[in-house]
Amino acid sequence: MFRGLAVVLLLVFVAGCGGGGDDNSTSRDRDESQPVLGASGDEEQPEDAPALGFPIFATKNTTRVAGADPVATAAGAARAIYPSRTDESSPRAVVIVDQADWRTAISASQLMARPLRAPVLFSDGGELPAASAEALEELAPSGAEEADGAQVIRIGDAAEPENREVTDVEGASPASLAAAIDRLQIEAAGDPTDAVLVAPADNPDFAMPAAAWAAKSGQPVLWTTRDSLPRETRDAIRAHKRPRIYILGPESAIAEPVVRELEKLGPTKRVSGPDPVTNAIAFARYSDGARFGWNVVDPGHGLVFANVTRPLDAVAGAAFAGSGQYGPLLLLSDAAALPSEVQEYLLDIQPGYDEDPVRGVYNHGWLMGDESAISGDVQSRIDALLEIQPVDSEGD
Repeated sequence: MFRGLAVVLLLVFVAGCGGGGDDNSTSRDRDESQPVLGASGDEEQPEDAPALGFPIFATKNTTRVAGADPVATAAGAARAIYPSRTDESSPRAVVIVDQADWRTAISASQLMARPLRAPVLFSDGGELPAASAEALEELAPSGAEEADGAQVIRIGDAAEPENREVTDVEGASPASLAAAIDRLQIEAAGDPTDAVLVAPADNPDFAMPAAAWAAKSGQPVLWTTRDSLPRETRDAIRAHKRPRIYILGPESAIAEPVVRELEKLGPTKRVSGPDPVTNAIAFARYSDGARFGWNVVDPGHGLVFANVTRPLDAVAGAAFAGSGQYGPLLLLSDAAALPSEVQEYLLDIQPGYDEDPVRGVYNHGWLMGDESAISGDVQSRIDALLEIQPVDSEGD
């Protein structure tokens, strides 16, 4: 199965990974000495064959979905989660959301949770880019009973594909669409969750980590401006019957008067860091007992990495956070540099072993985007920080 997954992701990597792409880019950019996909080492290397892509496609502790844009990254991530070579490896439903609306895209990550387990693809207004259309064709969703048999869940004004059973989720604003997405999830799951997440509608870099949690937990991502709580968000919270409310982001993104309004609707706590990088780490570490939070404070986890300048990559990465490795999102502010705070966090949760590494636990990182989002040098550094290390028991 891993070989099939690798082939899918390699094809995403070598395609240039945008909505279209230059058909000649593979042969032009490839070093002729590199091994290529589908050829043995002693065979003549076809000029038009895609290079294997190591170490940018993958290292021993990282795998990259190398989309040149989030449309391609989301398509590649969906194909990795759902190889679709067998019935059990195909999704029952796929979500389509307009790439112009990052808020609604983050909220739509909730539908990746059980029971729908629906990955997100992006449209460009009313059109499906080639990467999304091809992914939808290959994913071949079978239909989800919990969503009226829908093969496609269309959010807002996203493209509507032909020859698919479609359920529409409608709303006039990101706040109302988030509430509508949550209603669909409640109907599918049978009950509202006992917690909700409120994120800053004007700060995508602070809101990005919410996508991963929504995909894992099935809890909604609802929206507020810094100084005013939308009526749609207030009504959506009421539908959860005084849930625990968690605010993601510092006071500069969501002010205290909004917190006081939220406290009238349920017990409220803030999870935050002063900047997007530390905010994501704080959320990865956070735990409110067994009730809420990743609580990733020890080794043995999957992690997702994305660049703060590409908020939709957080949605693509949520597919991994909501299945398989179930891990939080970490952020980079510069494609060419790993923030010191992220390095320290990775060192803090780095796996170790006393005698036999086979008996240890392992960390793995999924990188979202091509080298313009996360450079190869940074990938190598992440790989080293995720590596299991011998522990000097005498020194300890």
